[in-house]
Amino acid sequence: MHLFDKEKIYGDRLLAVDDRDRNVTYDQLDSFSGELYRKVGGKKLIFILCENTIESLSGYLGCLKTGIVPLMLDSHIHPSLLNGLIREYHPAFLYIPKTCIEKIEDSEVIWQFGGYCLCERNEKMPPALYCELSLLLTTSGSTGSPKLVRQSSWNIDANGKSIACYLEIDANERPITTLPMNYTYGLSVFNSHVLMGCTLLLTTYGVLEPDFWGFARKKRATSLAGVPYTYQILKRIGFMDMDLPDLKTMTQAGGKMPPRLHKEFALYAKRTNRKLIVMYGQTEATARMGYLPADKTLEKCGSMGIAIPGGRFWLENEQGNEIIEPDIPGELVYQGKNVTLGYACCKDDLIKQDEWKGVLHTGDIASRDSEGYYYITGRKKRFIKVSGSRVNLDEVERLLKEQYEGIDFACVGTDDNLTIFMDQLILDGGEEIIEYLYQVTGIGNRTAAVKCVDQIPKNESGKTLYKELETTADNRIQSK
Repeated sequence: MHLFDKEKIYGDRLLAVDDRDRNVTYDQLDSFSGELYRKVGGKKLIFILCENTIESLSGYLGCLKTGIVPLMLDSHIHPSLLNGLIREYHPAFLYIPKTCIEKIEDSEVIWQFGGYCLCERNEKMPPALYCELSLLLTTSGSTGSPKLVRQSSWNIDANGKSIACYLEIDANERPITTLPMNYTYGLSVFNSHVLMGCTLLLTTYGVLEPDFWGFARKKRATSLAGVPYTYQILKRIGFMDMDLPDLKTMTQAGGKMPPRLHKEFALYAKRTNRKLIVMYGQTEATARMGYLPADKTLEKCGSMGIAIPGGRFWLENEQGNEIIEPDIPGELVYQGKNVTLGYACCKDDLIKQDEWKGVLHTGDIASRDSEGYYYITGRKKRFIKVSGSRVNLDEVERLLKEQYEGIDFACVGTDDNLTIFMDQLILDGGEEIIEYLYQVTGIGNRTAAVKCVDQIPKNESGKTLYKELETTADNRIQSK
């Protein structure tokens, strides 16, 4: 795997430092990987319960280096969901924090490394694994869905090299962790920086905690990554007034940032001589597919940019024909070596070879301007019909968030039935919101309702969990 081609050169260079002042070198990773392989005994399936720690990072990279195939899961996954996945995929081993031992069944601890345990299962029906299969990630956050994305070594290598290229990463970079390791965006930060011999700053603190910023300053963090929700929090806690002398780069992915917020951080980056790079990706493409160059972040505010080095975008209409003219929406299609092998829904799928052949229909609706920059406008399946006209639910959310700054919205619905969820209690029965929506879109009060919730449910990457909205809803309000 090319990710580790220069590991011997990096030698005693620090691979990672954590918030407890522990560290690990590239040489030590090599030793750990050899021991892990001896314990596991070959190319087998292992579940890793992830945390942003040295033990978790070592387990992940040790698997990639030796050909062991990990499924990356949140360490906070509910035991019933974890054991459901175990029953579906029959892993031979689990690599987990000691604090998670009580979550697992029928396993024996055979090795301990710091705060982690390698547990062997008495598995009589292990899955057959495709020779090029290197990594498994979930498609649905913490829901426990058995649907996984199958990634190969060449997918990971290609995406890591491309990201390192357009972000201009060199060995002096020191990214701080702000995203979970089981999330494709978080992993892409690790892969692209390990490739270049950087030092990762690992912390379990969140950006709302003072200790996070103390660690960032002490260890001279040069970059941070976030989803749109991260940047909403950063604005709220006064990030733009913080003293962070070593910070050079901010990246954003995991959904479209509201244009107003995008512009605020772009102006901040320009004022402080930093780079803001907005990116676009999916787990199905290993991580990144598109990026907006830092020098275009104001001029093309709201755009997800252009294809990454080595990739290509185009748009297709409903008949599957390529759209040539600018400013016409269609489904965004991507081609590149980072497009993954396909999905798995059960253990028998893990032997499958490359099903997608480097082409991914993203399911996102986008338009392209006359200069070749792409703008995401919604999801292909996030449409309803109101009075016979198509309504883009993502676009309704965008309109409301821009009109009512500081309030989070989420929209769901069926034909002629739009429900708007918001995270603040309102006193006028939602009439102002319904009236605004009618004036802008023509959607009237007979087809729209407002519901208040304590908060809009999100997954670990900050994306809205639409299926959970109904169970969290209270105080249903409908315009009269």
